[in-house]
Amino acid sequence: MAADDCLTHSENELAWRLREAHRRVRALSIPLSQRQRLSRRLLAICDVAKIDLGHASGRLDLFLLDLDVLVSDTPSAGNIAEGD
Repeated sequence: MAADDCLTHSENELAWRLREAHRRVRALSIPLSQRQRLSRRLLAICDVAKIDLGHASGRLDLFLLDLDVLVSDTPSAGNIAEGD
């Protein structure tokens, strides 16, 4: 049995969104210190998800909005692929 077989729909959706957020952070061309700060925020959201899915989802929404702003402010934002 796979680990995600027992996940509810909301848990599965949050897990997918967290994986996508991690992928987006890894794809950014930003200084290491900034990437580390973003990774720490994501890890904190993952920790909250273990306790409160609703709160984690809200924090992830805000994180993704901040990430969108960061990408749009990046000089090479037009060169970042949105998906694989």
